[in-house]
Amino acid sequence: QVQVVESGGGLVQAGGSLRLSCVASGSIFSVNTMGWYRQAPGKQRELVARLTSGGSTDYADSVKGRFTISRDSAKNTVYLQMNSLKSEDTAVYYCFVAAVLYTGSYRYDASDWGQGTQVTVSS
Repeated sequence: QVQVVESGGGLVQAGGSLRLSCVASGSIFSVNTMGWYRQAPGKQRELVARLTSGGSTDYADSVKGRFTISRDSAKNTVYLQMNSLKSEDTAVYYCFVAAVLYTGSYRYDASDWGQGTQVTVSS
């Protein structure tokens, strides 16, 4: 199983910035996709941004131009730089990792979510 741990959430005023970090660990052979999702109270979990091993990125329309996803492949870490935060960005942010794990010479696909980190933007 891949372990996923997020950090960096907190309380910030509207217009401010936060940087989230997510580290994947375990018997990782390679990481395919790392991404950020969020879930606000009473709403479904939605994609914020994701980054594939090939370098392609997807962003939600609501965060384009404000959020930037980046990755340190050597550290199996993904970051989400959030600028110009708005009250509607308030949510629990979850990191998702899809990877290829190994045990001996056997490799297999695995994916998991982090426990979530709260981001609260005050207006």
